[in-house]
Amino acid sequence: MKGRTLPPRTPQNAYPLPPRTGGLGCKACWLTLGALALVVASFASLNLQWAQLGSWDALQRMGRFVGELLHPVTTPALLHKVLQATLETLAMSALGTLLAALLGLALALPAARTHAQDPARWRGATRLLLNALRSTPELVWAALLLIVVGLGPFAGTLALGAHTAGVLGRLFAESLENAAPGPAFALRVRGVGELRVFLLATLPQVLPQLLSYTLYRWENNIRAAAVLGVVGAGGLGQMLAFHMGLFQMGETSTVLLAMVALVALVDALSYGLRKALA
Repeated sequence: MKGRTLPPRTPQNAYPLPPRTGGLGCKACWLTLGALALVVASFASLNLQWAQLGSWDALQRMGRFVGELLHPVTTPALLHKVLQATLETLAMSALGTLLAALLGLALALPAARTHAQDPARWRGATRLLLNALRSTPELVWAALLLIVVGLGPFAGTLALGAHTAGVLGRLFAESLENAAPGPAFALRVRGVGELRVFLLATLPQVLPQLLSYTLYRWENNIRAAAVLGVVGAGGLGQMLAFHMGLFQMGETSTVLLAMVALVALVDALSYGLRKALA
């Protein structure tokens, strides 16, 4: 500009210093040091017997165990039982995930504050219920439900549904709260009821995200369903516990291979569905 001279460019003002961060760097340092101290204290407090793990006797036993697992049994009778158990595990995970998605969505509605004027009277109580559902592991749910419904896949399905409902309910509630408020506000100012606002404005926005969360939890429930059989909830886990209890390593190897194949199949299917939704 005329009548105004710029100061000469010196090394001090050629590259100005970044603004101060208000001590955030020091806070990050203290947090990092605290995390490292926690890790060191964990190693010090646990009785980790590294020498026993790397001893020659332990390596020999592990090698013998792995060698027995490398010879799976492929008799037609066992393969027929493994196929039935695989389908049972798949059905447990699919039905448990479906029940969890429905229950989680039903609980997510009162657990979410969808707009500023929403009183959300049941938000705190519903979130407390969701915390209780997901903080209880599937194995504990299965052990409790076995007393009620007895041994079999029904208890495992209900256990998966109860735990996963707590997880999905919290994720669904967060998705509902983070939805863009514009379309819903436009319907409310015209006197549209809350149910129609949810169905016409909020749900179409968050539906791909809800489906993605559900598919991801389905992958996890495949693994959980295989473990639930250990307590008598049916499926591949029950076969695994039976043959491992009898030290039948060949049959155990066949069951483990079926688990790996099932998890890989469901992972690939879920990945393809999530990619299509994205």
